Amino acid sequence: MSATKEMPNVTVSEHPVLLHKMCKLRSAATSSRDFRMLLKEITYYVGYEATRNISTVEQAVQTPVAPHIGQKISDSISLVPVLRAGLGMTDAMLELLPMASVHHIGMYRSNNSLLPVQYYNRLPRGSEPSDVCFVLEPIIATAGTIVAVSRILKNWGAKKIVVLSAIASRTGLQKLQEKHPDVEVFCGQVDDTVNEQGFVLPGLGDVGDRLYGTTQVEADPAEPPVKRARAEGNNTIHKDSLTEANLVP
Repeated sequence: MSATKEMPNVTVSEHPVLLHKMCKLRSAATSSRDFRMLLKEITYYVGYEATRNISTVEQAVQTPVAPHIGQKISDSISLVPVLRAGLGMTDAMLELLPMASVHHIGMYRSNNSLLPVQYYNRLPRGSEPSDVCFVLEPIIATAGTIVAVSRILKNWGAKKIVVLSAIASRTGLQKLQEKHPDVEVFCGQVDDTVNEQGFVLPGLGDVGDRLYGTTQVEADPAEPPVKRARAEGNNTIHKDSLTEANLVP
């Protein structure tokens, strides 16, 4: 993987095996079963590189034949899948980082305005934020969602944010770097075009639909029921709150 010259915080894969799997992931002929498997495998590749700068400390162990001073991860780590598509990357990252906690943020994009709408947030309140938050978002198109999630995590107190994606648009990455220049991105490939409907071209299509074998709806989904908070600090918003500022408590 190598960083792009114009966006030093963005690292894009050049590995031939990953590129082979990315080609299969893109294909419209790939079944939902194979799509899930490929996204998981791609997440291993991207996640392995994305974790290269996490901190370690020495740990003494006994091998079958002699003592040894090794290394263990010392950072506290959170995985933040963006529902629903980010769920397709979660299992792979949990296998890489079984000690990580998982905090879900639910977002969908308005079909009319292309603005992100938050409908679910399970970031823990009253506890110390993790040292590193890995945001799992398979595709970055307009970047509205990932910009909003980055701001939510910063307001929570996240110390470092790293985004993992299979595919990102160049314009989306530029917007993310403009809004949050400290956020690192690791992705499989970068595409140049986003169409009027907010889809990356050639892209992947709708990742959630391809993961779970559903079809895209034309209208905005119905507003999820608003539950009373059991603890102070619930930040679920109504679907008509379509400004980026309203996504941040």
